[in-house]
Amino acid sequence: MSSPENDPADAPSLVIVEDDPAFARTLARSFERRGYSVRHAASPDQLTALLAEQEFEYAVVDLKLGTSSGLTCVEMIHARDPLTRIVVLTGFASIATAVEAIKLGAAHYLAKPANTDDIEEAFGRLQGDATVPLDGRKSSIKTVEWEYIHATLKECDFNISEAARRLGMHRRTLARKLDKRRIT
Repeated sequence: MSSPENDPADAPSLVIVEDDPAFARTLARSFERRGYSVRHAASPDQLTALLAEQEFEYAVVDLKLGTSSGLTCVEMIHARDPLTRIVVLTGFASIATAVEAIKLGAAHYLAKPANTDDIEEAFGRLQGDATVPLDGRKSSIKTVEWEYIHATLKECDFNISEAARRLGMHRRTLARKLDKRRIT
């Protein structure tokens, strides 16, 4: 994608819907350096207020926004302007959420970590790619277990007792697993 002109009126508009303030700030600065006019919303309510003010050419939406779903935001953005190029970012990628994101109007779906180059490339991809390898990355059972434990911990605001209950394991067992592999 070519770099936008220096005239702020010509700058492509981008909304970042992300509840992690540090990541949102970093992403916003990176896109601003590339000439984008960037706005940020940390929740569906904040996005509603921004969409009342303006339309956006591009959107980056985190799939998990605290207790809210980014899919709601994808739907809102697409309803406001079906031509907005929406990229969904997630640390919890699944086939089901990818399918729903695309059905709701997302142009692309990227697993974190993704950088500005990845996102900008996704904005520019207008067609599917029939040459994508069918044998995706294989995850070990330990990795899948760790990702599930981490997702559950995050849902429980890192309350180990509640996470252990939801995972159906003894609290001490979960504590031992957490000691072996630190949360990043």
